[in-house]
Amino acid sequence: MSEIMISLKDIKKSYKSMGDEVQALKGVSLTIGKGESVSVMGHSGSGKSTLLSIIGALNPPSTGTIEIDGIDIYKLSQEKRADFRREYLGFVFQQFQLIPYLTAHENVMLPLTTTKRSNKEKREMAEEALIRVGLGNKIKRLPNQLSGGEQERVAIARAIVNEPPLILADEPTGSLDTKTGDEIMELFQKLNDEGLTVLMVTHNPDNVRYLGRTIMMKDGLLSLTQEDPIKVVTNKIV
Repeated sequence: MSEIMISLKDIKKSYKSMGDEVQALKGVSLTIGKGESVSVMGHSGSGKSTLLSIIGALNPPSTGTIEIDGIDIYKLSQEKRADFRREYLGFVFQQFQLIPYLTAHENVMLPLTTTKRSNKEKREMAEEALIRVGLGNKIKRLPNQLSGGEQERVAIARAIVNEPPLILADEPTGSLDTKTGDEIMELFQKLNDEGLTVLMVTHNPDNVRYLGRTIMMKDGLLSLTQEDPIKVVTNKIV
């Protein structure tokens, strides 16, 4: 397979709103390598979340092509695309989206429901994922027995339980205080150091120091116009 994890070529996306056509993306081309960690920043309405949903195999573009690990994901049937999401992608959202009456262990097991593994193996994989995010001693807790940061860790464990190569995160620290948000970003950094590719949409400029590269978006296009363009290309050069 290619050393490129994500390849976007002239991605455009338009939709109807109140009878008018809105262009959410106006021709985005982008390459992200395997093992990179990338943040996407921009004002509300810049196209960040639309871009993430397209990369997440959830929202086909109007025109253009997208390949993940050399696979043209929108040429797959809906069934094969669902299989692809389960195998390749881990999603983390601002709202933890945990089932309130399931334990942390049971919430993390959910992505394994349709896999052809024994119940014993599923339990072991979920426990391992929780240990990986620092919650090995709280696997039997219900969500309301966990702090906000711990609930986010459960959500991250659920995202990585299938061992996908790519993590997509949409404002994962948006509902957390600064200290807890930094702890979550350190966890994403650790997962990236372990080899996972991380793509994160964020409004928080403090988050980008944990990620290797920042992409700015404005009005549905990539924007590299800042006072210091080096900061846009590689955070680590700052």
